[in-house]
Amino acid sequence: MRCVIARFPFELTRGGVLESMKGVKPEPATGESVIIGRRHYPAKQVGQVITRQDRRDFSAAEVLRAMARLGFTCRAVPKAASAGMDGPVRHAAAMPGTPVTVSV
Repeated sequence: MRCVIARFPFELTRGGVLESMKGVKPEPATGESVIIGRRHYPAKQVGQVITRQDRRDFSAAEVLRAMARLGFTCRAVPKAASAGMDGPVRHAAAMPGTPVTVSV
């Protein structure tokens, strides 16, 4: 399947991705990740191995889009988690003993 990552077209297949990632130890996945086989790989690590380009040349979203089209399970960071914790809980943690009100 033809996929564009970092403005370059790549002919990727599911088997080719599995073969490329064979033997690659996954880094800790804290953000967007791709499940290849039974392992969770960070999206940027997958993109680097597949394209042989520097991780700064492409976004995780480009890799996730390509891997999803090939049938791999992709995990994106929820918007609430990526925005940070800006609620009363964060401020209460900074001041112990302060009552916390949480509205739902």
